[in-house]
Amino acid sequence: MSNMEIAVTRKVAGEFLGSALLTIVVVGSGIAAQQLSTDIGLQLLENTLATVFGLAVLITVLGPLSGAHFNPMVSFAAVVERTLPLRDALCYLPAQVAGCVLGAVTANVMYAKAAISFSTHNRVSGPHFLSEALATAGLIFVIIALQRVDRGAWSAAIVASYIGAAYYCTSSTSFANPAITVGRMMSDSFAGIAPGSVLFFIAAQILGGVLGLVAVNLLWPRTNEIR
Repeated sequence: MSNMEIAVTRKVAGEFLGSALLTIVVVGSGIAAQQLSTDIGLQLLENTLATVFGLAVLITVLGPLSGAHFNPMVSFAAVVERTLPLRDALCYLPAQVAGCVLGAVTANVMYAKAAISFSTHNRVSGPHFLSEALATAGLIFVIIALQRVDRGAWSAAIVASYIGAAYYCTSSTSFANPAITVGRMMSDSFAGIAPGSVLFFIAAQILGGVLGLVAVNLLWPRTNEIR
């Protein structure tokens, strides 16, 4: 195995591990929130805080290794931006999905639930589609904009803060990630999504990713000098 192949393998392993840990945080805190409170607002707050803190830690730790994408939309946006080879993104994709599925299963088992319990939380509606498209557009916009203005070192805090805000300002609670959408299908909990809603959400996320890239390129064209 060449040094390049070893490097790619390590990056893919980082994406797998990060995706699994992020999903454990999201799903596990969702299950815990349901057990700790019957108030939906408080459940969302508990789920949000855990996600924000967990995401910030994972980006800080794994960012230097793989870029800490944990999200196919982020990886393919990086391909469009020419900061990640397509080959790497295609390797990241199955690792991200598999990591998110494993994370959901692990969270279920930690709370003595069935390893796989498909969610019954139906999220198919016009407002949900709009929310997911906007949430994903905002995520891609923030990530790429930080790179364009040379603020990449702030990514952990800014991206985690964005996700925390988006949890509250979107009716979909901002999945903004096809891989974790698949994973969250595996848990019939506060953080879950019904299987019939998954493709609907992924379509919205793809649209949002495209819109986010268009927006950032309108404001900071590659041909312009970034100051």
